[in-house]
Amino acid sequence: MTSHDRWILRTENTTYAVALAGDGRWAELIAWGPHGVETGPSPLDWSRRTHFITPADAAPAEYIPYGLRPFTGADLVAQRPGEERGVWWRFTGATHEDDRALRLVFTDETLGLAAALCYESVPGTDVILRWTELTCTGDDELRLERFDSAAVNIPAGGGARLTYLTGQWSQEFQRTQLELTRGRFEMAATQAVPGHAYAPWLAVQDAANPDGAATPTYGVALEWSGNWHITTDAEPGGAVRVRAGRLPHEGAVRLAPGATLTTPRLACAFSPEGLDGLARVWHRYERRLTGDRMNRPRKVLYNSWEATGFDVEAASQLELARIAAGLGAELFVVDDGWFPGRADDTGGLGDWYPDPASFPEGFDHFIAQVRDLGMDFGLWVEPEAISPASALYAEHPEWVYRVEGRPATLVRNQLLLDLGREDVQDFVLATLDRLLGDHAISYLKWDMNRPPTERGRPGGGPVEEQDLDAAHVAGYLRVLDHLRTHHPRVTVEGCAGGGARIEHATIARTDVVWPSDNTAPLDRLSIQYGYLHAHAPHTMSSWVTDAPGIFDPRPRSLGFRFVNAMAGVLGIGADIRTWSPEQRTEAARWIARYKEIREVVHQGEARLLSTPADATCGVQYEEPGGGRVVVTALNTGRLDGAPLVPGRSARLRLRGLNLTAHYLDTASGTVYSGAHLVHYGLPFAWTERYDAELVVLERQ
Repeated sequence: MTSHDRWILRTENTTYAVALAGDGRWAELIAWGPHGVETGPSPLDWSRRTHFITPADAAPAEYIPYGLRPFTGADLVAQRPGEERGVWWRFTGATHEDDRALRLVFTDETLGLAAALCYESVPGTDVILRWTELTCTGDDELRLERFDSAAVNIPAGGGARLTYLTGQWSQEFQRTQLELTRGRFEMAATQAVPGHAYAPWLAVQDAANPDGAATPTYGVALEWSGNWHITTDAEPGGAVRVRAGRLPHEGAVRLAPGATLTTPRLACAFSPEGLDGLARVWHRYERRLTGDRMNRPRKVLYNSWEATGFDVEAASQLELARIAAGLGAELFVVDDGWFPGRADDTGGLGDWYPDPASFPEGFDHFIAQVRDLGMDFGLWVEPEAISPASALYAEHPEWVYRVEGRPATLVRNQLLLDLGREDVQDFVLATLDRLLGDHAISYLKWDMNRPPTERGRPGGGPVEEQDLDAAHVAGYLRVLDHLRTHHPRVTVEGCAGGGARIEHATIARTDVVWPSDNTAPLDRLSIQYGYLHAHAPHTMSSWVTDAPGIFDPRPRSLGFRFVNAMAGVLGIGADIRTWSPEQRTEAARWIARYKEIREVVHQGEARLLSTPADATCGVQYEEPGGGRVVVTALNTGRLDGAPLVPGRSARLRLRGLNLTAHYLDTASGTVYSGAHLVHYGLPFAWTERYDAELVVLERQ
């Protein structure tokens, strides 16, 4: 093998090695892991004879089409309309830049297709981005039935342990595992958003190794706000291969002569420190996506939805604002119900003007009163939604997704605008520019509460030439990019009926996201535990409310609710008018403590300590340089008879500390060695009323 047949990509701590194989017909993975892993025989070598399959079917190919790989799963399926499917390409060139970027080009001159496999390492992280650029080079258009972003080969000889995030509305991000020794596992969404059922994220370990902190762990996450799939194959010979990409609504995409289709980026990550280490890789990557906006403190918000629902009127909102300001809130957000026709969920969407009946002295006067309390002002919007009873629908019924001659399905009594249309995008942009330009609004919560059902665009040309899912995503991202460019001081929160649209394209363009509409304490703990495996704390909006449990109804203290919410970006959504003076005093104390440590939570290295299934669990955050360590500790289970019978305190073991250093508990004055905290852990004498604590340790 000559030197130009092999290419190396390097991240901060890892190496990704690719080689040309199959007589120049495909590229394959040689090694992926810590620096130096590329030296020695490849663990993915398939060079022994194959029986009843082709060499390409057994190869750890980086990206390979149907035609070359006929049996075990292709990443690209293409054809000229009316002709046989299949691509038989050959390698035609490479561009390699300083171990940081790679571009491999394969061409099928007969079909008229060029494919560029693109790689880019992300500085300061252990993430490699992969995507594919497909160009029609012939005189005839091409039909692309499948066009994945990339395929990832995992050196797992004992089958794969898959960790993924499942759920439903109000129960998102449930960490789920299965072992795949042979066969296929697939996750997908066809709801125009990633959805509540699965997150476009997957972690893979060799099932022969325990699920521990020293187990090499590989992960992928798809940067796409629409329909998607991730498919894992435990292939013949013991290979494990993951492929991921978007799913066109129409079943295939037409590629015109001279046109190029660029697939969504697939982020690929590795950690030698198990799932918890992989989580920190994702956290660092998302801090990089946030960029300079990491330096903007995420303010403690109060949202009035759970207190007033649709009954929005200035006097009651100001009463809530005064109490919230007294607690220490820095931002007041009026949720759904502030615009005309919105007494319930049957009307109003699309008519985005403040309701004069709700704000008789004027909307600006109301905002000024909120700001005079020392808080910023925020507003809820649902730009993609429209109510059939709205003035907008009467004027533009053609703007909604629909199938001509078929009945429309109402979900939450509303329809969905076709955001892939440029005129709809322009309307949304003008609406948001007007709201943000005319009023002192510094926070915008973008919601989306229904998927498209009859997803058609009458008059939009032949259906087979449409690509509605990609058009909607492009429109959505165009609006978010516009907000970032033209209203840079506005903080944007992403929401879709809770956590249905959380992936890297959204996270890169928003400041926080809303993981779930479920704010019950133990339910939320499970949601946040899964969420933090894939996403960073500074993106996770979390509220303290009075909500009872849906899936776990056991009552928890106000302290538990606050400590749990402090694991991300703290907010309050309860009806604080009903809180007693003692509760308000306690809340103000928690908020003050949070402000002291939020930068550690948002900027620090996080470690998940135990699980919600354990009696004691929490999250550990270590600020850059290790000067402070913050621990959110929560009791979720039995108290083992305490204090009625003799017993010991519960212990929560910390990780990653300097064993020889000493750490001062700033509240109790107790000094611990790092060895003690790692070996024995922090002690907690839980009781029925004392079920959570925030511990701040200063390294001496």
